[in-house]
Amino acid sequence: MCLIVLAWRPGHSLPLLVAANRDEFHARPTAAMAEWPQTPGLIAGRDLQAGGTWLGIGPDGRFAALTNIRDPQAEQGSRSRGELPLRFLQGNQGPEAFLNQLCREADEYSGFNLLVGDRHALWHFNSHSGQAQALPAGIHGVSNAALDTPWPKLERAKAALAATLDAPDEQALFALLADAKKPDDTALPDTGVGLDLERLLGSVFITSPNYGTRASTLLFTYADGRRRIIERSFGPEGTSIGEVRFER
Repeated sequence: MCLIVLAWRPGHSLPLLVAANRDEFHARPTAAMAEWPQTPGLIAGRDLQAGGTWLGIGPDGRFAALTNIRDPQAEQGSRSRGELPLRFLQGNQGPEAFLNQLCREADEYSGFNLLVGDRHALWHFNSHSGQAQALPAGIHGVSNAALDTPWPKLERAKAALAATLDAPDEQALFALLADAKKPDDTALPDTGVGLDLERLLGSVFITSPNYGTRASTLLFTYADGRRRIIERSFGPEGTSIGEVRFER
């Protein structure tokens, strides 16, 4: 995942609403979101190269999602980041305990942000800071830097999410994730990848022949325990290649 925006509202009838894009090379083999037979109740996409996932839901209201931290100078970790959401979704630790344990082994992975939650709490961990925190109520977003870093595309996505909260609508939320507007060069972050790549990566929805948004995902989590998750998949240049949905 390369962009996640969410509304976390404990006590509300819709306490957790998530809209997320996964950006990846189109050549990396991927299976669309599905139920994992080996873990009843786990619904997630699958990275067929390393075996992990980037976003999913699990039993007992569990939720996990991952983004990479963009740092071209950093050494590559020895383990795949995609195993992190999977470990939480397949386990039984609460979010705080899981992240406290992860703090001791985070340097085995390349830089990442991890969101984990259950029916009671939502937590975030950034491997560069090494700090886990319970998220306060509100609208939050994470891309390839720290939580709520004010990159233009993240600010646009958070504002668009806020505008939907009175009556969240699938089509409006997917439109948020399909936003291909690129900011002015002066507003782009400098993450060390060069201006041309910063331009490509500067929009919420990314298109190119080789790299771009592979999946857009919506998650609605209701106070009564129901959950609805919808994923749209894309090929090169943003070509639509399918949609799946699950309700639990």
